[in-house]
Amino acid sequence: MLLTTMSTESSLNAAHFERSLSASAVDHTTNKFLSEDCKKDQNGNEQETPKECLLDQTANGHGEKLEEISCRFRNGHAEDGADLSDKIAALKVESNGLSTVSEEEKKEKVKGEVLGKPPLPKNKTNSNAGKQSWLLRLFESKMFDMSIAISYLFNSKEPGVQTYLGNRLFSFPEDEVDFYLPQLLNMYIHMHDVAEAIHPYIVYRCRQSVEFSLHTAWILSAYSADVLKPNWKNSQGIKLKNMILNEELRPKVDKKVGNLPSPTMPSALHPFTATTPSKKTHSRSKSDATGIYSKLTHSQTTGNLQKSSTGDLSSGRAFDSGCICVQSSEGIVNDLTGKETVCHCGAPRLKPELEFVNALMNIGTRLQHLPTKELRTSRLIAELAMLNLNLPARVWLPFNTSNHHHIVRIPHTQAIVLNSKEKAPYLLYVEVLEVENVYSSHIPGKRLENTLRFTKSEEDLTTCYSRNNGSPHPEFSIYGGSEFDDAECWSQEDDEILQFAVKTRSVDTLSQFSVESTTSADSKDPVYIAAGDIRKRLSEHFTAPKSKFERDPEDPSAAALKEPWEEKVKRIRESSPYGQLPNWKLLSVIIKCGDDLRQELLVYQVLKVLKNIWDLEHVPLWIEPYHILVISNMSGMIQPVDNTVSIHQIKKHSKKSLKEYFIQEFGAVNSEGFLTAQRNFVQSCAGYCLVCYLMQVKDRHNGNILLDNDGHIIHIDFGFILSTSPGKNLGFENSPFKLTHEFAEVMGGLESDMFEYFKILILQGLVASRKHMDKIIPIVEIMQTGSGLPCFGNGVNTIRQLKERFHLNLTEEQLQLYVDQLVESSLNSLTTSLYDKFQYFTNGIL
Repeated sequence: MLLTTMSTESSLNAAHFERSLSASAVDHTTNKFLSEDCKKDQNGNEQETPKECLLDQTANGHGEKLEEISCRFRNGHAEDGADLSDKIAALKVESNGLSTVSEEEKKEKVKGEVLGKPPLPKNKTNSNAGKQSWLLRLFESKMFDMSIAISYLFNSKEPGVQTYLGNRLFSFPEDEVDFYLPQLLNMYIHMHDVAEAIHPYIVYRCRQSVEFSLHTAWILSAYSADVLKPNWKNSQGIKLKNMILNEELRPKVDKKVGNLPSPTMPSALHPFTATTPSKKTHSRSKSDATGIYSKLTHSQTTGNLQKSSTGDLSSGRAFDSGCICVQSSEGIVNDLTGKETVCHCGAPRLKPELEFVNALMNIGTRLQHLPTKELRTSRLIAELAMLNLNLPARVWLPFNTSNHHHIVRIPHTQAIVLNSKEKAPYLLYVEVLEVENVYSSHIPGKRLENTLRFTKSEEDLTTCYSRNNGSPHPEFSIYGGSEFDDAECWSQEDDEILQFAVKTRSVDTLSQFSVESTTSADSKDPVYIAAGDIRKRLSEHFTAPKSKFERDPEDPSAAALKEPWEEKVKRIRESSPYGQLPNWKLLSVIIKCGDDLRQELLVYQVLKVLKNIWDLEHVPLWIEPYHILVISNMSGMIQPVDNTVSIHQIKKHSKKSLKEYFIQEFGAVNSEGFLTAQRNFVQSCAGYCLVCYLMQVKDRHNGNILLDNDGHIIHIDFGFILSTSPGKNLGFENSPFKLTHEFAEVMGGLESDMFEYFKILILQGLVASRKHMDKIIPIVEIMQTGSGLPCFGNGVNTIRQLKERFHLNLTEEQLQLYVDQLVESSLNSLTTSLYDKFQYFTNGIL
């Protein structure tokens, strides 16, 4: 019903259409729309229908007959008009009443044939109608995809085309539409006609999915910040965001028309939410006892919602929506039968996840006011310990929606503050349990820690205190077991090991034994530690590979990021009270506050498209797009790249050149491990060089270039792209991309085969990219509309220069010479060397 209303409204508003479009015609075939359009000329007069419209109208098997006479219409003139008139008239009768020729046209044609006059040439309207018919064929072809859809949504000004494309969104897979959600919502904000076309789809998806509702609200909040003067043409984005956050777009449930609930009110105030709605009929008055019982039942039902402590971290239920439907008998039956339980109690759907994300963002905001990294780290651990009091809960990491999960615990002592001079981004790890359904699957109860520590910051231990052995919990004794074992006793050797461990303060000893990690700032309770566990962990530390980085107070993230992901997962799982569960999994996320991640999101989309293009064209370039989630115009989340450290951290902690580090990590120069890592380095370096050239990525110091454990390099931090650069946009970095002699040394030198292979890969990648340029340009061009991002500071020149960098005017031979020039100028760029030295003297980046 909603689709029919939107389609009809769009058609009635179109001034150049004389007939309103049927919603069913637009939604399914749109052939009637094209036939109506083809029958009108510029003055509104009826005219002869061209062949293309006839082909589209014959949906009942008459296409073959029209194909036989199609050649007679190729030049815009009708040959043998009398015979063709008979055939067209016969086809008109067979086409279920879809009239293609008016009575006036037939009279004029007969009159012309009698007088021997040649048929009149078709006017320009026929040509336009033919183009529309070919456009419809494109939309119904197999090659039509979301990239074409958003391009025509952006460029077409025809209401009928926009309405058709808005309805076609329902036919695409949801993940394909979600990828272009920033483009769709940016058009929704700044283009009123497009907003009308796609509004039914957005509303439908918001009613069906909490994740889609959250992502839509966050993106609308971020991109609506550029709307300086809201008016009726650009305020629809703000209105839709408010509708979502006010819980107005909930799933439709069986209810009487007109009894619409308010999501902010308790469900008991709405009669339709009852299991069996009662009609207003005369009945006997109930006894006083019955009345008292009904009042008690009513108060107990509404109390669960009204006493919700959502948002209060000290309550232990900050992420609880107060929904009672899952615990009801119907919810239990649905859980057993594998069905989804729809909430009927009016509890908020979005608020728990919103509160969880806001809690993470608020931590990052508070960390910015602390001067040193050590203070930030200790404050971060204390804040996450408080947040842990409210887990497990029905919350999840929003950018990891492909695997449904519940967050059960955050190992707060493993969180680290990343390198940043002004902001305070931090990395945290999240323990989750994978589930089939986020909304109805059972949430496990809170479990006490079974690791080395029991602190007030983690749990309230006074409720489980036992006087049997003086330990907070009888099954957790200071000796690690119920029976006494000499092997678990302290010894002088243990004391010496512990003293040495505290002195070295490595990453593992820091997380397990330091004051900041074992207790929160206000906790003074004793720590109960099993001596055997300490001995085991210290022995593992001393026998660990020497390639691990030692902890640096000025760079605490280096040692944590250097640890292999598999080892980190194993270590955290062993110490987790939920680690024994089979569906346990560890995830990671970077929280950034005070930074605008909208440019990062744009580059992520371009990287994803380029990766798909190179895979399609079988070009062995390697890049790693990592997920970006924009929460607002000043905050967001980033998916970390596992098993990576920056080149700056490598040079600082290993005290070696990049090639020497490769030899240390992967083996001798001629070994299989080194050659494999070298090939990975070349393929990834070529891929990111091409990305940096096309998107004009700047600020390429060694702190923004990572190296993984397979030899690939990964560029991060795309805050300066296209029209903007560091230093108040002075354009200091003028090389096409960053390519140093140290990189060339890893490839084997300037005369090596791998260096030649590197240049060939750039050429192949550029040829493949310009072949599919129409998939890349719209992503950037649409986001420029109404945008205040600094990367679009040059206005229309930004897109023009982006198109020029694909060099469509050059042959492949000329393009090869141009690639050689790009490599040569980047390798010998003076500004690249000066910028690296500037970063070293100002920020200490090697």
